[in-house]
Amino acid sequence: MELFSPDPHQNLLPYDGEVNYFGPIMAESEARGYFDNLRGNVPWKNDESVLFGKHIITARQVAWFGDGAYVYKYSGSTKQASPWTPELEMIRALVEKKAQTRFNSCLLNLYHHGNEGMGWHRDNEDSLIKQGTIASLSLGAERSFNFKHVTRKETVSLLLENGSLLLMKGATQSHWLHCLPKTKKVSTPRINLTFRCFKAK
Repeated sequence: MELFSPDPHQNLLPYDGEVNYFGPIMAESEARGYFDNLRGNVPWKNDESVLFGKHIITARQVAWFGDGAYVYKYSGSTKQASPWTPELEMIRALVEKKAQTRFNSCLLNLYHHGNEGMGWHRDNEDSLIKQGTIASLSLGAERSFNFKHVTRKETVSLLLENGSLLLMKGATQSHWLHCLPKTKKVSTPRINLTFRCFKAK
């Protein structure tokens, strides 16, 4: 099912969760400025994961920021949060205003081109508040983003635009997988910021 509605009040999922797409929430020039700043100043590192017992280093690069030195573990990878940069603080304030939610952490992903993506998964680690909102801000190249119901296998797809905001709320992570499919049609980079509610100890 193809959905491209920019109406943030519309739930893009037919059941078992809630996803809202705001479309671009900033001017293109502002999005470009943030992209350039994050690309050049964030301490990017190649992501590491364990898949079927095999240690994998991905081409995609990541960075983890938070209100404290939070330790985030997922897919066999462990990361300690860095302090917010001034630019990330400004982006967080904008996202929190739109989402009407307070976020204490952010995982950033840098995809250099369309040959880098993310397979089907759920953001349901025990370190995240259960059914907490996850806000996804996209900067750079437009990419397709897909959802698939865990049991019914129904899919929902949309195009994430430069400077756009997507919210995943409620039971979404319990019932829906999501992915960023690879594509040969995209040759430019994309930065994705996923603001999260981390269980601070």
